[in-house]
Amino acid sequence: MATTAERKSAATEKTNLVEMSWDPITRIVGSLGIYTKIDWAQKKVVECHSTSSVFRGYSIFMKGKDPRDAHFITSRICGICGDNHATCSVYNQNMAYGVRPPHLGEWIINLGESAEYMFDHNIFQENLVGVDYCAKMVSETNPGVLELANRTEAPHAAEHGYRTVGDIMRSLNPLEGEFYREALQVSRSTREMFCLMEGRHVHPSTLYPGGVGTVATVQLFTDYLTRLMRYVEFMKRCVPMHDDLFDFFYEALPGYEQVGQRRVLLGCWGSLNDPEYCDFTYRNMEDWGRRMFVTPGVIVDGKLITTSLLDINLGIRILLGSSFYEDWAGKEKFVTHDPLGNPVDDRHPWNQHTIPRPQKRDFDDKYSWTMSPRWFDGTDHLALDTGGGPLARLWTTALAGLVDTGYVKSTGGSVLINLPKTATKPEVTFEWKIPRWSNAIERNRARTYFQAYSAAMALHFCEKALTEVRQGNTRTWEPFEVPEEGVSCGFTEAVRGILSHHMVIKGGKIANYHPYPPTPWNGSVRDSYGTPGPYEDAVQNTPIFEENSQENFKGIDIMRAVRSFDPCLPCGVHMYTGGGKVVEQLHTPHAFGSGV
Repeated sequence: MATTAERKSAATEKTNLVEMSWDPITRIVGSLGIYTKIDWAQKKVVECHSTSSVFRGYSIFMKGKDPRDAHFITSRICGICGDNHATCSVYNQNMAYGVRPPHLGEWIINLGESAEYMFDHNIFQENLVGVDYCAKMVSETNPGVLELANRTEAPHAAEHGYRTVGDIMRSLNPLEGEFYREALQVSRSTREMFCLMEGRHVHPSTLYPGGVGTVATVQLFTDYLTRLMRYVEFMKRCVPMHDDLFDFFYEALPGYEQVGQRRVLLGCWGSLNDPEYCDFTYRNMEDWGRRMFVTPGVIVDGKLITTSLLDINLGIRILLGSSFYEDWAGKEKFVTHDPLGNPVDDRHPWNQHTIPRPQKRDFDDKYSWTMSPRWFDGTDHLALDTGGGPLARLWTTALAGLVDTGYVKSTGGSVLINLPKTATKPEVTFEWKIPRWSNAIERNRARTYFQAYSAAMALHFCEKALTEVRQGNTRTWEPFEVPEEGVSCGFTEAVRGILSHHMVIKGGKIANYHPYPPTPWNGSVRDSYGTPGPYEDAVQNTPIFEENSQENFKGIDIMRAVRSFDPCLPCGVHMYTGGGKVVEQLHTPHAFGSGV
């Protein structure tokens, strides 16, 4: 800790900072902006603010609606992961209505969600974030790295077919790269897989509370399985190829592990229910949650704090911090205690009121429409992130050691993924090992491994579904009644990470409904304690390895840090450098994490 004299000395030291911003970062919504201050002498980002310029208001217009419409409405929250919202809403409704779908209905939902993970992660990894590592981009930002890549033999060339790392980079070039084009074809077949199970992508037409309306036949699952096996063969090239690419960046740029690195604060709400155990009751939520095929959990500094969905639910807090909303203190409290008698906090989603207050953006006060979800561990409000989704999912599943299907096994320190023999490739086992860091490279690496994980789990689900059909258990839906009063929640993993829906029913209508997808967690703003959100935290202190001058700066290291979280398919960037404005700032030590 610095002495008083050292602090005074540091406070008088002036540093020239350059303001640079990227807004918008995504083409899909165009609402994410990253505003930074960069110390060019130190080649380091010293300050970052993440902004969202779009207000949606789903929690407002859900009030008074028929609860049975919840999944149809909330599916439209997103045009990319709408099925994840629909699924989470259906889980939420199952709890509210006290309905347990037939086993076959749940296997079909799992097959649909697995296909969505495969589809979305593939198109993002190869066609969007992969562009940040392609030869064209690297040649424009780090030509010296590309020269080294052209001379570096790829360790797994025999598995993926590219002799050098430079060849891998060229295969990722947009539109012309071989792997880039192949991935586009793969994404088509995975989308077809989803539609076979749930009728329509990305807003399911056969998904309901109580199960699905899908007509289950041997032919249906055979059609899914033929596409799945082609994807499995693709993954046998994809995993070793990305290992070679990402390992190369560590070797080529010593210190690159610091890009996008932050404290290991990971949240996973679990996904892919096991119908043998899942009854969707709140009283048994802790038990059936641990039976999920992706284990729920909270990881703090590498340690698994809990795997209980009950603890996870009760620990959620919605802080407003620097967001454009009015506090709801003093407003109606919908839920004082959960169904088990546990007290429910005023800042829990069950009790949230959304009161928008648009105003001029001010980085010293309010600057975004994104609130600050936090998880309260009894002492601190933790700014959890999802690691882009896969990093948290694999990390919690690995540590918990609860999953073992034959295709996938969690060992307590890693995850083993077994892929069977395919048309041209032998059986293979991949092992995802818990990394040393939570950073940009490891978020991206985990995304590749989780594609293989999803494929392996889909093989298991196909076997289970076919067994049900062959035994004559073809029922896929269970009837239900909507109660006059109720409180419920649903938990799953959207592609990008943690997703929960929280509902209160009064008079047979929705009295309060709050969905919390991964983007508010990852893209949250500084909370009421001064703690920055994960995007902000990951970019702050990120070193600059780009070889370009300030005038030609593209910000590739910053973009890799942000995109590693998969912020709703980022692909287009507009850059504004403030006309090269230089600001004078007193350099004062601070600790955002402690609220100072």
